[in-house]
Amino acid sequence: MRFLGNVLATVIGLFVFCMIFFFGILFIGALFGGDGETTEVKSNSVIELDLSKVTTDYAGKFNYKDFDYFDARHDGLADVIKAIEAAKDDSDIKGISILNDNSDLGMAQIKTVRKALDDFKKSGKFVLAYGNTFSQKEYYLNSVANTIYINPIGEMEFKGLSSELLFFKDFQDKYGIKMEVIRHGKYKSAVEPFLENKMSEANREQLTALLNSVWNSVLTDISISRNIPTTKLNEIASQLAARTPEMAKAQHLVDKVAYEDIYHDDIRKILKVDTDKDYNTVKILDYANNVATTSTENSSKNKIAIIYAQGEIGSGEGDVNVVGELSMRRSLQDARKDDKIKAIVLRIDSPGGNALTSDLIWREIEVTKKVKPVIVSMGNLAASGGYYIACNANRIFAENNTITGSIGVFGLLPNFTALTTKMGINSEQVSTNQNAAEYSVFRPLADNYRFIAQEGVEKIYTTFVTRVATGRRMSFEQVDAIAQGRVWSGAEAVKIGLVDKIGGLDDALQYAADLVKIKNYKTQNFPVYEKDFQDYLGSLGLPFMKTKESFIKEELGEENYKVIEQIRRVQTKKGVQASLPFEINIH
Repeated sequence: MRFLGNVLATVIGLFVFCMIFFFGILFIGALFGGDGETTEVKSNSVIELDLSKVTTDYAGKFNYKDFDYFDARHDGLADVIKAIEAAKDDSDIKGISILNDNSDLGMAQIKTVRKALDDFKKSGKFVLAYGNTFSQKEYYLNSVANTIYINPIGEMEFKGLSSELLFFKDFQDKYGIKMEVIRHGKYKSAVEPFLENKMSEANREQLTALLNSVWNSVLTDISISRNIPTTKLNEIASQLAARTPEMAKAQHLVDKVAYEDIYHDDIRKILKVDTDKDYNTVKILDYANNVATTSTENSSKNKIAIIYAQGEIGSGEGDVNVVGELSMRRSLQDARKDDKIKAIVLRIDSPGGNALTSDLIWREIEVTKKVKPVIVSMGNLAASGGYYIACNANRIFAENNTITGSIGVFGLLPNFTALTTKMGINSEQVSTNQNAAEYSVFRPLADNYRFIAQEGVEKIYTTFVTRVATGRRMSFEQVDAIAQGRVWSGAEAVKIGLVDKIGGLDDALQYAADLVKIKNYKTQNFPVYEKDFQDYLGSLGLPFMKTKESFIKEELGEENYKVIEQIRRVQTKKGVQASLPFEINIH
């Protein structure tokens, strides 16, 4: 027995040693390799613009406090834009190739990339684009190119915008699963699918206005790039007159119908490279990493902080995809206390979320404004809670196709009373006081509980409208008339006073610099997310360290996972929500 015990102890010891050795190697590799490496950029090179792995404006900075390790990622859209700007003056870079790009970026983000590429072309360098097929969104990006190629057997999507909503009232009635709704705002249609079986006129009105505004912005940009009147573009879309490569070329939406090898041969001709030789390329994210880790910024001591608010608003630390109370408030406090930081630009891409957290961030901005100016730059979304944290800024910028507003409040309470009754399950409660029991999903919503919940929603709505009225220098009645949960495009929001000016992040930075009277400055990105060792292991992408979410996503696919994630978000929402009224999927 002692012999077997010794053998077992030895085996366990060897196993522990191997695990420590394995993780030690990984840790050392992470510290001294990986992101710090640069990619050689050869002369006469072309940047390959692949945005498939770019998902957010800000890639993030992470402080792993458990073992004193700091990590800064450089694969966000902001890094890509800086890379394109740097490439304009890089003698080794001769042009940019957009080859079968397929991204998950939103329309406002695509517009930002188009603007950077358009500016890049002014240097005299080329931008060429090739697609086996073009979705409408990808064509919007590719349309900025000097020359656009499409595969002879490919397809072209150019048809206008649409959006689809599902309604669940009959489903609830049939299966006994009901969502109790408490809301303020006639346009707050996140809850409409649980109340009706068809779209209300108010909801149809706002969706129609939003889609038309976004579509007109897209058409205007394409019209300028392709020199085609917007009326003609609308005609092409309505008649599906560019659905084949030949038709797309006849309508001047593309320039050449050819296979990919012809595309590469044409690039070789521009670069004066022999047909039988490869030309030099560098991937955009590799080039972005080079720019971020090797470029020398100006010597100015002045800084402007860029604080990124990305994703739903909630409590806790947050991450690059979640606007967390702790990281946001800490970022504002750090930027406020740093004497070298002269102004703050808050970059928002958020559909909103928890109302309490939104108000806490609003308060931190209010305190910060007394020390230094806060300018807001809106990305794809700055709606509901996302607008709440923007409304008191010194100045608000948005793109034409930014989705904003949605000034309204709602609460959802799932109720399974009908379902459990059908199943023969009955719920009883015993309490010391009339309102001692919390809301139960197994009992009908009591009138007194509904009254209290509605009272809470009304209080937050009044607070929300008051915050906006004060920040935008409007009366309560003026804001209430354009609130009610309605969403607006950036172009519409300027007209009604919710936004000051159309422009991107660079415009917001320039305004901030002019406001504090500085010509030369550096930018400093926030937040720095506080993480632990378990978060670090998950970031390594090891199979045995993957989260359950990663496994589910791999098994079900990205689109199916999004449906599950949407259901999960509804289930986990606590407290009153200041959130975008619905999941807007524009096709």
